[in-house]
Amino acid sequence: MKTIKYAFIGLLAIFSISQNAKAQTTHSLPALGYEFNALEPSIDAQTMEIHYTKHHQGYVNNLNKAIQGTELAALSLEDLLKNVSKYPVAVRNNAGGHYNHTLFWSILTPKKATEPSQRLMKAINEQFGGLDSLKLLLSDAASKRFGSGWAWLSVNSQNKLVITSTANQDNPLMDVTDKQGVPILGIDVWEHAYYLKYQNKRGDYLSAIWSVINWEEVSKRYENLVPKGKFDDWSELKEFHKVMSQTFHPSEEGNLTPIKTRSAELMEKAEILNNAKIPAEFDTKEVKAAVKKLAADSKKLHKRIQNKAKDADITKDLNDLHDVFHQIIGLCSNEAAH
Repeated sequence: MKTIKYAFIGLLAIFSISQNAKAQTTHSLPALGYEFNALEPSIDAQTMEIHYTKHHQGYVNNLNKAIQGTELAALSLEDLLKNVSKYPVAVRNNAGGHYNHTLFWSILTPKKATEPSQRLMKAINEQFGGLDSLKLLLSDAASKRFGSGWAWLSVNSQNKLVITSTANQDNPLMDVTDKQGVPILGIDVWEHAYYLKYQNKRGDYLSAIWSVINWEEVSKRYENLVPKGKFDDWSELKEFHKVMSQTFHPSEEGNLTPIKTRSAELMEKAEILNNAKIPAEFDTKEVKAAVKKLAADSKKLHKRIQNKAKDADITKDLNDLHDVFHQIIGLCSNEAAH
């Protein structure tokens, strides 16, 4: 019986060790995905090789050393960063260094002239006034970072794009940063990222790096973070809704000036919507009929305004048009439009 008992205890011990081993996370250097010289002339081969094989590898080695044999070894890199204020400085510096560089390699590419996706470009235009403006703001954040650090384009908890800068190997995922978010683009401004080629001319490095930014990867990160709206694929409906909203809501307060001055624009948007292809998920006979009626009623409203109709008649036609728009929304989903 003792033999069986000890054998059972031994099996439990082996199982326990096995389970603990499974819980340990060993961080490793990610594949670069391109040759060291692939980003020339923006980033030279020697800088890339040293940066990747020495600096990044050093962060990985030191991170594994810092968490080995502790409960932190069971956590993902992202989970380490989200609560990094609770952990030793060695974890903060090396987990940050590993995460930051992993993202950095992925958003660089030898591929020429990549562009942001349509959705990301729309967000950039709305928030920053265009891609050139975004580049200037990010470059400014990077150039003003005193000493070593990073400049970031992140998505915050409200799904808005945010430009920030952090010191050393901190990043917006960390709970020690003022403005938190999930980074989708990061620019390394440690001297080891550019000194061999650009010496102390950080500005020249920041100008050159835009030639190798992988906007396809940045867009992919954005798309994965920001949920797609139900009608994002039906841009013509959204364009009509924009003018409808800007003219109908003032009329609720008795102000008919917007619709009187923009009825031709509303009619034009309705006609474009009527001639456009309806997305497959909404393409039914009922929706087609409602869209056709929307175009006809918009034309009727415009003619009434041209003929100097009474305000009461204009208001009635605008209300009817608004009801047809809501009918389309109702046929497509249970969501309300405003």
